[in-house]
Amino acid sequence: MKKILVVEDEWKMRKLIKDYLVKEGYQIDESGDGKQAVEMFQEGGYDLIILDIMLPKMDGWSVCREIRRESMIPIIMLTARSEENDQIFGFELEADEYITKPFNPTLLVARIKAIFRRAGKPDKISRGDIDIDEGSRKVEIKGEAVELTSKEFEMLLYFVQNRGLALSREKILNSVWGWDYFGDVRTVDTHVKRLRKKIGEVYIQTIRGFGYRFEEG
Repeated sequence: MKKILVVEDEWKMRKLIKDYLVKEGYQIDESGDGKQAVEMFQEGGYDLIILDIMLPKMDGWSVCREIRRESMIPIIMLTARSEENDQIFGFELEADEYITKPFNPTLLVARIKAIFRRAGKPDKISRGDIDIDEGSRKVEIKGEAVELTSKEFEMLLYFVQNRGLALSREKILNSVWGWDYFGDVRTVDTHVKRLRKKIGEVYIQTIRGFGYRFEEG
């Protein structure tokens, strides 16, 4: 049974999320403030964290930053703030998803299932110096392990599966984030920049005014 930590200061929203996820068979722990959430995370055992931004004692940005110092566990940011710059900042902190309130709880459930489904794939792919294990979601470059966020992993996998093809920013956004994601295409550029820093500059080529192409280096 997958174990999820729901961090939300509004108890009605927390209960709504918990009720939907319990029906799906997930084990749910709850926290109403950021400081407690970090302490609960450090006790271990969670497979995913749903994290509100506006929290007492420690905001969601700070919680995400603290967690990322220790773990690449999937984090879904859940917030009433819909500004695109906030979403981009969330992804820069290496959050995996960003859902804006008000939202349909079934959308949240679908995003969670997608993260766990992708994590369970057993395939292994090798392209040039890159080795990808979909089952464990591990990536190695020339035999050296590289730590990627869930979304960075999905983007790299999408690039590798479509190597040599010119991919528009819109196509990458729709394929990696989903058709129901309403964020800006700058999100793609932000993730490509971070991915290049981790795997090297030679693999992802920029197609000016269009998008990107993956080459084996």
